[in-house]
Amino acid sequence: MDEFRRGIKLTTILIASAFLCLAGRLAWLQLAENDSIGSRSGSIRRIWEQAPRGHFIDRNGATVLENRALYTLKIIPSSLRPSSIPYLAYLLEIPVDELNEKVAEAKDYSPFAVSTIYRDLNELVVARISENLWRLPGVIIEIEDKRKYSDLFRGTHMFGYLRGVSKEQLDTLAEKGYMRDDKIGFTGLERFFEDDLRGEKGARYELVNPLGMLVGRYNNGKSDISSVKGNDLYLTIDAGLQQLAENLLRATGKSGAVVAIDPSDGGVLALCSEPDFDLDILNGKTRKNEWAEIALSPEKPLFNRAVQAAYPPGSTYKMVLAIAGLEEGVIRPNDTIYCTGGWNYGGRIFHCHGGQAHGTVNLKKAIVESCNIYFYQLMLRVGLAKWDEYGKMFGFGERSGIDLPGERRGLLPTAQYYNKRYGEGRWTKGYLVSLGIGQGELGATPLQLANYAATIANDGNWHEPHLVRGYRDTRTGIYVPLQHASRSLPVSKQTFGIIKEAMQGVVLQGTGTLAQVPGVTVAGKTGTAQNPHGQDHAWFICFAPVENPKIAIAVLVENAGFGGSISAPIARELMNYYINEKNKPRDATTAVKAIAKVKALNDSLNSKKPTTKAPADSTGTAPQNLQEGGD
Repeated sequence: MDEFRRGIKLTTILIASAFLCLAGRLAWLQLAENDSIGSRSGSIRRIWEQAPRGHFIDRNGATVLENRALYTLKIIPSSLRPSSIPYLAYLLEIPVDELNEKVAEAKDYSPFAVSTIYRDLNELVVARISENLWRLPGVIIEIEDKRKYSDLFRGTHMFGYLRGVSKEQLDTLAEKGYMRDDKIGFTGLERFFEDDLRGEKGARYELVNPLGMLVGRYNNGKSDISSVKGNDLYLTIDAGLQQLAENLLRATGKSGAVVAIDPSDGGVLALCSEPDFDLDILNGKTRKNEWAEIALSPEKPLFNRAVQAAYPPGSTYKMVLAIAGLEEGVIRPNDTIYCTGGWNYGGRIFHCHGGQAHGTVNLKKAIVESCNIYFYQLMLRVGLAKWDEYGKMFGFGERSGIDLPGERRGLLPTAQYYNKRYGEGRWTKGYLVSLGIGQGELGATPLQLANYAATIANDGNWHEPHLVRGYRDTRTGIYVPLQHASRSLPVSKQTFGIIKEAMQGVVLQGTGTLAQVPGVTVAGKTGTAQNPHGQDHAWFICFAPVENPKIAIAVLVENAGFGGSISAPIARELMNYYINEKNKPRDATTAVKAIAKVKALNDSLNSKKPTTKAPADSTGTAPQNLQEGGD
């Protein structure tokens, strides 16, 4: 028993001695070596560093989108003293409640992770906070990047913009290295090429003392990991042409879109949609009031009309039917009809635009003068199945595959479509007549029509339209070209020759004379698309020079009336710039004045134009003497 008691007593003494040693050592470290410990062996803090996003470079080598410095305030919630928040809010010049809310959100995400509180600090605020960092443990000032947009043009719907990663996105993107405060491409090329543009994050390791204050770099920075810049994208865009397209379209004061394509490879030379907005509003710190105006605007500036809006193409679509008729042997170029200005079918009177009589009409004259009666009758002879087949050849009713998100298919109605919509056997050939002049249920995007013009221009070589021709790999410095689909249409060159000759006639003496360019052979086609909600939409498609096409264009101006009066002059200025004046200094002033004059004439003409229209009802009939669209 005595031995047992002695053992317990000895064990107690040993344990007490150990605790005394540990307590003494702790006291020594805390009291005597606090300063040296804080500087010599403090905690290691990892700070993620965002990678600069890749740049955009146009077809001529000009950088049209790059980066600039962005000062960002970040915090570590667990290290931030609550008593420091009012002072930090004072330095930031924001309400304390607002800062408290942001700190709470950061703490809720992670008390120990670095979280962004405020972006796009001005230099004065940065200087004030930097001078006081010693009294603000847990506060970090970082230099990141934000986008620097071209001074020449906006490129709103083409470039797109970035947004913060949402909580919902983190569930799927965390495994790719995304974190709460990261930005991600939300629209446009920024979204489509996010994986190429984002680069790879770096990491900086810092020593901090027990109070959370920075002591120095860990391992003298030797353990830091450098970020890797994103890949630069090489665009097919011509910056000067893009600038001119935006200025001309904006000068009309109306909504619309312009798409220009290189017929040789499908590269997009210009792409714009109006209305648009200044991307800087969403760059760095979002300006909430201005963003609300954009998001809630009835004019829908967020909507990319070039690829997301489908309209009846009107008379611009007549060449599809003409090609089908020629290739299927339904017509010959010199076959004629007699146009009296109206045509009775199924108890309904179908008119040429304005009721104009064209007299004896062959295929060329029907295209040059845009005779509706010719194409009404041709549609019934070709039939819906063949009309649909040739429409698909040119890419209608399908997404083109352009490297932009949100592209619409448009609508190419088929027998299956009508059976589903109206019921099998419950629709008649009367429904098809309007399709012959590009009206009815048919819908196409400006991009589809521009590529259609390009395909005619190069004798049936359809190319996938694209904005990016390749990228430069940042790690290797090697340029990597991107491959894009192409196909050859089973249409003879003879047929394309007939169509091109007729389209030249449209510009020389027909409905598109305002598209004439001095010294350049231009082929084009006007179109007026019916709009049940107001004035008609104005179309013009074209390409030039005919003998060696360098550019194909589609112009749409909403609620502008006749395509030849407003859209054709826009196309003329674009062709003249790209073919004749691309290498000369130029602004859009002269062109804008010309458009203003034509616009005034167009408004005058439209004020005298009858606007009564009525769609066919479910039985395929409509009131007699119906005014049809066309040109």
